Amino acid sequence: MKLSIISTMYCSQNYLHEFFNRITYSIRTLKLDYEIIFVDDGSPDQSLRVALELQRQDPQIRVIELSRNYGHHKAIMAGLRECTGDLVFLIDCDLEEQPELLLEFHSKMMTEQCDVVYGVQDKRKGKWAERFFGYLFYKLFNYFAYHKIPNNVIMTRLMNRDYVDALNKFDEKEFFLASTFVTAGFIQVSVPVSKGHKGSSTYSVSKKIQLLVNAIVSASNKPLVFVFYLGISISVSVIFGVVAVFYYHFFVEKMHVGWPSLILSIWFLGGLIILCIGVVGIFLSKIYSETKRTPTVLIRKRHVIL
Repeated sequence: MKLSIISTMYCSQNYLHEFFNRITYSIRTLKLDYEIIFVDDGSPDQSLRVALELQRQDPQIRVIELSRNYGHHKAIMAGLRECTGDLVFLIDCDLEEQPELLLEFHSKMMTEQCDVVYGVQDKRKGKWAERFFGYLFYKLFNYFAYHKIPNNVIMTRLMNRDYVDALNKFDEKEFFLASTFVTAGFIQVSVPVSKGHKGSSTYSVSKKIQLLVNAIVSASNKPLVFVFYLGISISVSVIFGVVAVFYYHFFVEKMHVGWPSLILSIWFLGGLIILCIGVVGIFLSKIYSETKRTPTVLIRKRHVIL
């Protein structure tokens, strides 16, 4: 049985040596044939150079150099399409997740006879703002999504070949990987994980907001349905409001119509229309991206020692 280790690199130069030493120790413990695939996601530091140095120490390392930065999820999919193992262990090399989780996940998979073992944070890392954003992210996503994802799920997971082959059949250009993992189905078992904190994140607030919007839009069309029902609700409310105003004006007391109420109504309806058009526009932009059929990623070079 062959094991594939997949890890993406972005500003990872300071972690690669320790990651390599710890993951190879776990592999030797399992006594499996293996390959380690580092996917360079257009890293601006010396991650590629360090990975190539490690490759000279261990020919089982393969380095996939992407043509530019495509983002974490797309880089992961590039690695999944390149791996050849019967078992595939996906983990970031920044050491926030312990490489030794491989042993725990492998034991769990053998015991449960499942297709996937994935990690879930037992307690979300970071300060209160990061924890609050994470809580809000999962609440909003699972409200709109058809396939719910576990709260505080992480990318680290051990997968069998059948599951990875199923993932590789997904051909969306815009996707949210945590949702894709769930949508694929199969027997999946969770393991509580304590995630470390390296002190800084490559995900800015704007990137997190963009990730949330992309996740919801790529996983569900519920926002469009929501906008439809919102429009119906407002239309019905306006009809009842008009009837109430006419009744009050003719049967109770004549009303003095003022500019403030008129302007506020215009602003409210104008803002609502813009909001609805914006939601539709986001979906149209995703359709546009899909119909262009551009490659998800482009590989600049495959660094392999034969």
